[in-house]
Amino acid sequence: MKAGQWDARTRRAAELASRYPFAAEGLRFYGHVAQFQKSLYSDAESECGTAKEFRQLGALRQELDLFVLLPRFAPFLAIVEERAPAALSQAARALRSEDTARWQQVLTAFWQAVPDPPPDLSPQEALLAWMFLQPYAEYLADHTDHFPVHATPSRCPLCGAKPQVGVLRPEGDGAKRSFICALCASEWAHRRLVCPACGEEDVHKLAVYTAQEFAHVRVEACDSCHSYIKTVDLTKDGHAVPVVDELASIPLNLWATEHNFTKIQTNLLGV
Repeated sequence: MKAGQWDARTRRAAELASRYPFAAEGLRFYGHVAQFQKSLYSDAESECGTAKEFRQLGALRQELDLFVLLPRFAPFLAIVEERAPAALSQAARALRSEDTARWQQVLTAFWQAVPDPPPDLSPQEALLAWMFLQPYAEYLADHTDHFPVHATPSRCPLCGAKPQVGVLRPEGDGAKRSFICALCASEWAHRRLVCPACGEEDVHKLAVYTAQEFAHVRVEACDSCHSYIKTVDLTKDGHAVPVVDELASIPLNLWATEHNFTKIQTNLLGV
């Protein structure tokens, strides 16, 4: 099991919670969720195996093992009910009171919706399904043999989900841009000066904003479609964990909202 990836996330969440009080509540909640996700990932490996399987690009969502997942949904909802902010806690309580047929409906509806949540789920139900299914999707992605991706798609080539966060990694004298999938956590390369939402390439329409307290995180916004994604620059902070640092950098979201930009993909805190 790739325990290190989950441990790194929970450690980083605790570190940033102590550094940024305004983000502490959300990061502490994420830490509890990540611990559950680690256990679910481990359970999937134990029951489904550790061997890699060949999957066609884009075919990851053709698999959904509810036999493995459904028995673990109630314990997950109990954690959210106890630890989450009020609105999400109430949604978890309400869903936990439903029968397994409703749970199966919620999980299947979210899993089959590419790239957006289905309209018959409430935002809270979609968020709960996403949190729960994310480690299962990551397990499938980690145990997949597939053809290399030669293009630079704006959606995850494995599962079709939107990117959660961008990453700049050192390469030569500069940095190479990639995206991390919001669902299966796959990472794929993407051109630096292209909007992932609309494909805009005019550098004059692609704004970048940073804030002093998050020098290694930047808003990459598009004046054509008014969307944005946050990118974590590992050349400036090699200790950053992109999916966690994205959660902590709330002031950047506020700046983007004030300037009428809409995030390409909200995060696991619904932001």
